[in-house]
Amino acid sequence: MTHSIAILGASGYTGAELIRLIATHPGIEVRALSADRKAGMAMAEVFPHLRHLDLPELVRIEDINFDGIDLCFCALPHATSQAVISELPEDLKIVDLSADFRLRDPKVYEIWYGKPHAAPELQKQAVYGLTEFYRDEIRGARLVAGTGCNAATGQFSLIPLIRAGVIGLDDIIIDMKCGVSGAGRSLKENLLHAELSEGWYAYGTGGSHRHLGEFDQEFSKAAGRDVRVQFTPHLVPGNRGIFSSSYLSGDAREIHDVLVAAYADEPFIEVLPVGAVPQTKHVRGSNFVHVGVVEERASRRATVYAVLDNLTKGSSGQALQNANLMLGEPETTGLMLAPLYP
Repeated sequence: MTHSIAILGASGYTGAELIRLIATHPGIEVRALSADRKAGMAMAEVFPHLRHLDLPELVRIEDINFDGIDLCFCALPHATSQAVISELPEDLKIVDLSADFRLRDPKVYEIWYGKPHAAPELQKQAVYGLTEFYRDEIRGARLVAGTGCNAATGQFSLIPLIRAGVIGLDDIIIDMKCGVSGAGRSLKENLLHAELSEGWYAYGTGGSHRHLGEFDQEFSKAAGRDVRVQFTPHLVPGNRGIFSSSYLSGDAREIHDVLVAAYADEPFIEVLPVGAVPQTKHVRGSNFVHVGVVEERASRRATVYAVLDNLTKGSSGQALQNANLMLGEPETTGLMLAPLYP
């Protein structure tokens, strides 16, 4: 059976990444692509690396006929998806890649995003889209909210450890290095080559980064009590990838054993031998996550390292993984591409 899908916001990086992955999927056909500012253009003009694919022309959202479309990916800017999804057919399955439905409490959303949620009733339908932890709920969902790429990386490192009670919860420090594609494709002065190259810097400091809302939500749920971590992301002059270092109190061997057991049957998560440190280069362009545990010299201190590709496992790959579940397809279909190396 072939499923017809639409991608809204196809002219952004995550839209292009979805198309790259779906091109290898035998059970999905791209029926419609939208990009308001580039409506009327061919995808080959917007993304020449997709020139070999037979794709529909980009159109405005209001010009899409959703009859016969089984699932829609929304790769739209934050605060845009709420209004758009509210107007889509009620029988249409939706995977949203924006931040609009990640936070379950609309009041918490307003705190982090500075404006009231425009579709609180729709929010109640949304399932948080970190596949490995919400697989059963995703299968029966109408609306799945993709996670933030930083939020996903931190949760892969810590959720099993919090659930197992093997780490201290009051002194967790998460340090991340993030590739520039995580900031999107729109023109921003601080992302110009001359501004970004040959240096890196911290952003979202002092507890202001919005992905902390997801950490608060998911870590507290896993622990059964409030958990507030210290988190600082850094923008590095690379195109893709997230490298996360989580500094923890706990026994490194016990931490490693918990992670190995938690991910033993997960097709996309690899836990490395104790002492091995992953590299972003080893997951580039793939849906894989590599996790490593290192014992520190201080008593009962450990660092958990995790890497993923922010555009793939951190966004579009995760979205396709969820769509597979929603459409009754094997979860790994279209996602077993080996990482690009070197």
